[in-house]
Amino acid sequence: MNASPMLEIVGLHKSYDGNPVLRGIDLRVRAGQLVCVIGPSGSGKSTMLRCCNRLEQPGAGQIVVDGVDIMHARTDLNRVRQKIGMVFQQFNLYPHLTVLGNVMLALRKVQRHPHAEALARARRALQQVDMLEKADAYPGQLSGGQQQRVGIARGIALEPKVMLFDEPTSALDPELVGSVLQVMRQLRDAGMTMLVVTHEMAFARAAADRVVFMDGGVIVEEGAPEQVFGDPQQARTKAFVSRYAATH
Repeated sequence: MNASPMLEIVGLHKSYDGNPVLRGIDLRVRAGQLVCVIGPSGSGKSTMLRCCNRLEQPGAGQIVVDGVDIMHARTDLNRVRQKIGMVFQQFNLYPHLTVLGNVMLALRKVQRHPHAEALARARRALQQVDMLEKADAYPGQLSGGQQQRVGIARGIALEPKVMLFDEPTSALDPELVGSVLQVMRQLRDAGMTMLVVTHEMAFARAAADRVVFMDGGVIVEEGAPEQVFGDPQQARTKAFVSRYAATH
């Protein structure tokens, strides 16, 4: 595994109306790693993730993606965003487009691929998430889990350097969660760099290379899953993990 960071966050701060949400986040994700971010609601997890592609504007700090500082004034943000795939809680599919049309859209409109190439890449991405047979269906004809897998296909079709997942299973019925997590495991096995904000503790424990626990806008603890879940060093981490253990 390449030791250089694919994503590096240094001294990240963010406030809303004078209320600090992120209080100096430092985080490195190496190429090919799956890093899961856990923590209570309101701890700043999703805000941090959205800062990584400037969907949220940081107040201070540095964010480097594949060697490019996305905070620099001269950085072409649209170009850099093509290296950063994003999967949201909500599926955000266009209801009037087919599954194939949804996945092809950015390939044609943003990356300007010829139709034949966009079609081939979209079909490959749908194959990866086991949704190719639904290529001609519309989002309204799919289950939530299927829609989220199409959302993942839309992201990986752009062949990004890193994929960001913001609670990708939180809007799904419990029985649909497994198929989405399985796709994410397959992406990890294929070498995709992934930063995942999740409340799926069993997934974080089983699949992550590293787990980051956030609370109160700071990283309280990070380490291997067996350390964070099995032998947490900080009192706040212990309390959070024990609450999870008590309900499972």
